[in-house]
Amino acid sequence: MNVGVLTGGGDCPGLNAAIRGVTRRGIGEYNFNIIGIQNGWLGLTNGLVEPLSLHSVSGILPKGGTFLGTARKNPYNKKEDLEKVKENLKRFGIDALVCIGGEDTLGVATKLTADGIVNCIGVPKTIDNDLSGTDYTFGFDTAVSIATDAVDRLHSTAESHHRVMVVEVMGRHAGWIATYSGMAGGADCILIPEKPYHIEEVCDLILARKNRGKTFSIVVTSEGATPAKDKDAMTTQDNELDEFGHVKLGGIGDILGKDIEDRTGIETRVTRLGHIQRGGTPTAFDRILATRCGVKAADMVHEGDFGKMVAIRGTEVVGVPLHEATDVLKTVDMKLFDVASVFFG
Repeated sequence: MNVGVLTGGGDCPGLNAAIRGVTRRGIGEYNFNIIGIQNGWLGLTNGLVEPLSLHSVSGILPKGGTFLGTARKNPYNKKEDLEKVKENLKRFGIDALVCIGGEDTLGVATKLTADGIVNCIGVPKTIDNDLSGTDYTFGFDTAVSIATDAVDRLHSTAESHHRVMVVEVMGRHAGWIATYSGMAGGADCILIPEKPYHIEEVCDLILARKNRGKTFSIVVTSEGATPAKDKDAMTTQDNELDEFGHVKLGGIGDILGKDIEDRTGIETRVTRLGHIQRGGTPTAFDRILATRCGVKAADMVHEGDFGKMVAIRGTEVVGVPLHEATDVLKTVDMKLFDVASVFFG
């Protein structure tokens, strides 16, 4: 059996571990021919592939990013691109695809399966942790660890200079990274897309701390956080859309920093972590989760259990229908956010 493997969308720590898991299990247990597809759906559109072997995936476990490359490409945007995908699937004799990605990548996999073009298995990766159907996505734990370390480091400089520090982390529609890193780092205020903020309340928290003798504050915000007065207005870097209709977010931290300083009179500095959260060595948790997901994906191909995504439920790795992962985004549980808010101010 010829099994294609691709990684699409934004990169994240753990992708190489997942590719390694698919390849080692597929070749070692089932004698699959594993075909690596370069640069996600763009590579499948343009016919960029490479055979994978036990040798080619040796040593990649601790490395960040994806050695196959990735891109934001939607073959359903143009009829001619979809035809190229069909032609290349036939050209390379690909019987099944293991698609490692987030909402957009798995959305394409869902359509390809539903349209009868190719049998797909999804593997959930995204630092945003916003795929439904699974308790966690790999990449999330590493991003949270990086963001938490940044918050820890900013505490000391904020306290030394008696400043407010605003930390902007990733999270377009879901504030999982902000919530987890804010809780773990002891943030004094956390802002997430799920709960539009009132700048007056944020400043009141900061001033209340000052009145108690706390001369610094840490505010962690998701890039997709919005003010309650205009909750549909996310802060963007430009108006250009990507292949999936998304704008490039970023800059809410700068807006918050200026508003906080103007309203409180306290010197405020802003740190935008950006792609630092995506890069570098994956945590042990992400390496293990990605490995388990990759191995399970190969098992599901062997069993013909297509149209599903690998998911972690409790301590078990299982298969769930692909549409469960892509129909609705998994947003922050407000019970968890309520726990975080106990420590605000």
